[in-house]
Formats: sequence, C-alpha cells, structure tokens
Amino acid sequence: MRLFLVPLLLITVNRSMADRPNLIYIMADDLGWGDLGCYGQQRIQTPKLDRMAAEGMRFTQVYAGSTVCAPSRSVLMTGLHTGHTRVRGNARVPLLPEDVTVAEVLKQQGYHTALIGKWGLGEPGTTGMPTRQGFDYFYGYLNQRHAHNYYPSHLWRNETRVELKNKVPDEDAVGGGVSENKLEYSHDLFAKEALSYITEHTEQPFFLYLSLTIPHANNQAGKKGMEVPDFGVYTDLEWPEPQKGHAAMISLMDQDMGRILALLKSLNLDEKTIVFFTSDNGPHREGGNNPDFNDSNGPLRGIKRSMHDGGIRVPMIVRWPGHVQGGEVNDTVWYFADFLPTAAELTGATIPSGLDGVSVMPTLLGQPQDLSDRMLYWEFHERGFKQAVRWGSWKGVRAGSGKPLQLFHLTADVAEQNELALQNPSIASRLERFLDLERTPSRHWPLKP
Repeated sequence: MRLFLVPLLLITVNRSMADRPNLIYIMADDLGWGDLGCYGQQRIQTPKLDRMAAEGMRFTQVYAGSTVCAPSRSVLMTGLHTGHTRVRGNARVPLLPEDVTVAEVLKQQGYHTALIGKWGLGEPGTTGMPTRQGFDYFYGYLNQRHAHNYYPSHLWRNETRVELKNKVPDEDAVGGGVSENKLEYSHDLFAKEALSYITEHTEQPFFLYLSLTIPHANNQAGKKGMEVPDFGVYTDLEWPEPQKGHAAMISLMDQDMGRILALLKSLNLDEKTIVFFTSDNGPHREGGNNPDFNDSNGPLRGIKRSMHDGGIRVPMIVRWPGHVQGGEVNDTVWYFADFLPTAAELTGATIPSGLDGVSVMPTLLGQPQDLSDRMLYWEFHERGFKQAVRWGSWKGVRAGSGKPLQLFHLTADVAEQNELALQNPSIASRLERFLDLERTPSRHWPLKP
C-alpha cells in the first residue's frame, strides 16, 4: 500500500504544478495612458502592443501604486497601498525581512522567480535587495538614479556588480551619469535576458517581473535625456529630438513585446502564460520631453507627480489565450495593490492576510465581480504631502497638508475640471474621513494632514 500511495501523490502534485500558469508582468517606466495606439495614440507606433490588446483584455481604469517610481513598485510587490506599504516616496528606504512580496508568495508555490530591469526597493547589501525579497534571479538596476542612465558602467546580477563596456566619466556614487561612448544599451540587455530566461524555464512554472526603464529620461543628460540608439522611423520627422527619442523608445519597447509574445507561442507556452503589461505612473516632463507633444496623458489631467488621473491612471493589458477574453475593453477599477492577491489566486497560493488589494482573477476570467464600493488610496511625499482616493466614480484629491478636498466625478468629468465638493458635502466629508484614517504613520513617513 505504501508503494502505491507515494507515486500517486507525486502524480497529483506534478499535474497540479502543470496546471498553474506562468506569470509575466511587464512594466514600462513613465509611459502615459495615451502613449499606445490602443489607447488613442495617433503618432507613436505600437503595433505589437495594439495586437496584444486585440488578443487580450484592455483595461481603461487601472491605477498605479503611486505617481512616482519607488512607491508604485512597493505597492505592486507588497499588495499594500501607499498609506501602509514600506516605501512611500522616492527615498532610499529598503524593504525589510518582514515585508511579504509577490515573489515570496509564488516561490513558496514552487515557482522560479526572476526580476529583470529596475528595482528601486533596496540598495546593495540591504534587506531590500531582490534576492532577499523572494527573487531567485535578478539582473538590472538596484538604484533608481542609476537606472536613469541607459548606458551605465555596470549593472547587477543577483548580488554581484557586472561591469559593462560603457564609460561614464561623471558617474556619481550610485551609478548615475552620462556615458561618453554608449556601447551597451541597457534596454537591449534586458530584452535579451528576458528572452533567454523564458527559453531556459519551460519545465517549471515561473514568474518574470520585467521592469523596463523605457521611456524614462536620463535626468542627468539634460535635454538629451531621451537616450536611445537611434530614432528609427521618426528620424526624418520635423520633431524636436527629445520627441523623436521618446517615440523611438516606445516603439523599440513595442518591438520587444512582440518578440516576447512570439517566443511564448514558439515554445508552446502561449496558453500557459498570463502576461500583464502596464506602466508605473503617468508620463514625464524630463530630459527635454514634452508630454503634450504627442498627448501622452490622453484625456486625463496631470502627469507624473500629480495625484490627478494623468499621474496615476495607467495602461493595463492582460493576455492569456484560452482564458482571458480577447478583444475586450474593460472599465473595472483596480490598482497595483491587487496584483499580489491576483497572482496568489491564479497560482493556488494562500492570499496573505491584511492586504489592501483584492484578487481580480474573476474579472480577468470574465466572471462577475463587483468592486464598485471599495475605496482606493494614494499618498505622495515630495515637496509636501498629498493624498487621493477613488470611490466608484468619485475621485478626491487633497493637494497638500491642511488643504481642502477637491471632489470630481470621473464618469462625467474624466479630465477632472469641475470641482464638486460644495455641491456634494456628504460625499466630500466621507472621503475626507477616509483620507484622515486610512494611513499608518511610520518612521520614514510620519507626515499627516
């Protein structure tokens, strides 16, 4: 009897593992809601992502974790919003051992976990390094200022510094600067690494977090900060060079998205892999880029660092052939905090308690799910303290400590032009109470209105 039961158990476990999807989460950096053709962009060419949207589900009301890089990533990794997650601003605050990340949850389920690209949640030697937060493999930038430089002198592989051929004579202590020879473009390295990783992990369920830096600017390069090997199809246009660079970055990223999706199909992983594509926050006005030139935020108000929707509402495309309905446009409201519980449910893991996010797997699979009555929260620590809340169609923005709540109805006013607090005092009061009570002060983020 014992000899019979053990093989039966092994067969059951292997079949269960085989049924669990691979997860690929691809995140652009400072890509605006309106930068993709499938979101209304008219001049920047994104045929591969437009096709992904046609083959998957395109969401119109998904929100990032924050309006800038580091806290948005912290929300994504921990399932906690910026009133609760460890990192709430662009300061060098590392995740701690007690923080539970999506990589740790999936690793416990037998997944191989990898991060390729930008991290921003832990410096070298700290508890926040990816390899100390659940990732089996890491290749990329640890520090976000280092990630400004598309031609860096080095990157990190796991916990080891890897030298590149680029020379950066004015390099600062964390790796930021401008290369003088520009030989190895980091985005190309990340795309190559991602393709190799997928090819080498066909036999074990995997989670790949591909955290790209396109189309962020190299802020240290001034008006030449939209660093890209060439302007591609935009070379001969009568556009300012920063706009050519910005568009070329996005089209290069689009091309590599196509390569990834084609590889999944060639490896027979297409129906076994759910792919998410999004951005970490709204578009930027840095490195000479003008977000108005190609209408990067579409109909939305504000850009990166704004608590209006242009700063936090982001593109989100989800593709999983045979499971996620292709060609659907979905207006369900959800945000980065929902990814961890969604990933847990998709893979059969236990959802950690105390999260701010909820699983949106029913929505992804076309099943009924009512999320209309919950409140989503954001706070932002830079040049003061700002907050925002989304409740159904209502949006509340508090533009600074002690400032009154601004109230908008997004269904009727997507551009947040008509302030309605005086006309709706009960709703404004409810949202103000929520903002007052929702956050937990910490040593690094003690401010409150």
